[in-house]
Amino acid sequence: MAVYTDIANDELNAFIADYDIGKVMSYKGIAEGVENSNYLVQTDQNDFILTLYEKRVNPDDLPFFLGLLEHLAEKEFPCPTPIHGRDGQVLRHLADRPAAMVSFLKGVWHRKPRNVHCTDVGRAMARLALAGQDYDIERPNALTVGSWRPLFESCDGRADSVAAGLHNEIEKELDWLEDNWPDDLPRGVIHADMFPDNVFFLGDSLSGVIDFYFACNDFLAFEIAVCLNAWCFEPDRQFNVTKARHMLQAYQQIRPLSQAEMLALPVLARGAALRFLLTRLYDWLNTPAGALVRPHDPLQFRDYLRFHKGIKGLADYGLESF
Repeated sequence: MAVYTDIANDELNAFIADYDIGKVMSYKGIAEGVENSNYLVQTDQNDFILTLYEKRVNPDDLPFFLGLLEHLAEKEFPCPTPIHGRDGQVLRHLADRPAAMVSFLKGVWHRKPRNVHCTDVGRAMARLALAGQDYDIERPNALTVGSWRPLFESCDGRADSVAAGLHNEIEKELDWLEDNWPDDLPRGVIHADMFPDNVFFLGDSLSGVIDFYFACNDFLAFEIAVCLNAWCFEPDRQFNVTKARHMLQAYQQIRPLSQAEMLALPVLARGAALRFLLTRLYDWLNTPAGALVRPHDPLQFRDYLRFHKGIKGLADYGLESF
């Protein structure tokens, strides 16, 4: 979340008047994140999140995202629920931007996740996979293996300006992944960006998952690969196999993985690490000096990628080998 578009009081009041959610008492921008402009809006009835969708979000994807939130909420998955206006519409416009209101989820995200948090994330991934089975709108993953080389090429050969030898390392990994990427694993809806700052907890219990704006249809096990990268490395970039074991065991209690999914996990984990390395690399090279949003270090995921390339078996992820 972030704030790129300012809203005047009269604009907001006119916008809220189209809903039955009470009178605006206060509102403030939420500074975290990189994709959209977000505001916490407090009315005399409740708290809400107002999102203005910025240029990086394709407006054609918004019905998928907002419909998915409604679908998951109906399945009692903990996520924001879109708020309908008096005309029944969810998607509206404000300040020349597509905009929507969603319910406010209580909780905080943990900068230093523990085993108990990884357990709950494992359960949440599996619950999402099952809840999304009958969602009837599809959105292909725009950041999967076929898109990684064009993204890398858009960096104009500047990877070595970030770290010596990075260009060649990425190029070799792209070659390998393109040759070894699986093509016959169970598919469904995934969040695709379930990092700690998108998962809220009340105490040690998961209270909600937010920011579904990378959600798509892809291999269900790719969700796990993303979360292994997002949750199971320590600040020194060492992999914590105990966290991984807690996550995977909790996942499988709800949705057991097939043998093919388990065997594909090292490849998927390499792909997930490369995906975030590339998007961070692009942002690192293209964010103007003095920008309000500071890009994340792409080398974090280079180091994660090197770990996945060096694993000796599924036991390195806390799974028993076949």
